[in-house]
Amino acid sequence: MVIGQGYTDACLSDAEVREIVAEAVASLHIDGQRALVIIPDGTRTMPMPMMFDLFQEFLAPRAAALDFLVALGTHQPMSDAHLSALVGRPVVGGQIGDSRIFNHEWSDPANFRAIGVIPTAEIREITGGLMAQDVPVKLNKLIFDYDHLIICGPVFPHEVVGFSGGNKYFFPGIAGPEIINFTHWLGAVITSYAVIGTPHTPVRAVIDRAAAFIDRPATCFGLVVTHAGLAGLYYGSPKEVWEAAAALSAQKHIIYVEKPFHRVLSVMPHMYDDIWTAAKGMYKLEPAIADGGEVIIYAPHIDEISYTHGKLIDQIGYHCRDYFLQQWDKYKHIPGGVLAHSTHLRGLGAYDADTGEEKLRIQVTLATSIPAERCEKINLGYLDPATINLTDWQGREAEGILVVPQAGEMLYRVRESSQAGVCVTPHTVP
Repeated sequence: MVIGQGYTDACLSDAEVREIVAEAVASLHIDGQRALVIIPDGTRTMPMPMMFDLFQEFLAPRAAALDFLVALGTHQPMSDAHLSALVGRPVVGGQIGDSRIFNHEWSDPANFRAIGVIPTAEIREITGGLMAQDVPVKLNKLIFDYDHLIICGPVFPHEVVGFSGGNKYFFPGIAGPEIINFTHWLGAVITSYAVIGTPHTPVRAVIDRAAAFIDRPATCFGLVVTHAGLAGLYYGSPKEVWEAAAALSAQKHIIYVEKPFHRVLSVMPHMYDDIWTAAKGMYKLEPAIADGGEVIIYAPHIDEISYTHGKLIDQIGYHCRDYFLQQWDKYKHIPGGVLAHSTHLRGLGAYDADTGEEKLRIQVTLATSIPAERCEKINLGYLDPATINLTDWQGREAEGILVVPQAGEMLYRVRESSQAGVCVTPHTVP
């Protein structure tokens, strides 16, 4: 059973949020048990301070321990200052009162425990034959110090899995590299263009299958967050909550336009501090850009490609999916998550292995503090951000030019068919 409420035309009041959390916690058999809440990092919009306060009020008095684990995936660890901003209370030494807040230490193999393997036959069936391999499933071993796991995070259209949230907070949120790289490359082979904003995908099926290996109770708070406020809050099993939240997200987070734009300026908020995260300004706009068009990621505050994977991106550059598949022996040693990011940002295209020619559907340009030379090296366009006056770009939709403020979370599609005229050919991985 799912507890909660969602609105397509309004936002939940603070009183309604409080009532939902109180009812959810009352339904939990948590007395005397140790609870671990898995939460997003600072690259996701959500009222985490409000939720943190409500957990402290309703959950902490009943639980033997109430701690928090930030589902970083492979993002940068958060400092005490960043954690303080995230939860709305001072964090000192990773602690607030009796509650500890842990970063998911994804780079240390010693932090993981193997919990199962999804066999080749299942992977072949789930992916429709796109992939056929055993997938080891590992999770942060910290979860085994607790009796109950509680996911708390927002649901948005997502480039790898279709819609974020639910069991995605386990995989990739606190997962080992094998399943992270597998699921991201699977999504890239299908293509972000085909996956994003699609509720049920092979990647979601793999994630839910992996979650079945977890041997302790897990529940979920799923939030549907808009710029206006909290449109929905649901509580229950991770899968059921995700279903409810994704259905509302599809109504709140997808903007339909009548025809594709030729030029889009994605204005990225400061919560994205490198291109690895700010690439969402491309993912969420790609379906609404005409063939031969351009998306510009406008973020003067960004001066790095990726704080964790920048060297690899410098090595391989940004290319379409087929560029890597047609040269698989050359690139198969690169982690699948890095290859996936490359293809997601560069978008649809084709590669002719005989001529070495790559034909890309649209142009991707960075208007950031990353130098022109580096942009050229990694196969992206460059535009001096100092030359951009936002007022000159605004109000030009009739000309095929769109400015997207606070880009990265709203998905844009052309009405009727976001993929009209574009064919995404399935590809079996060698």
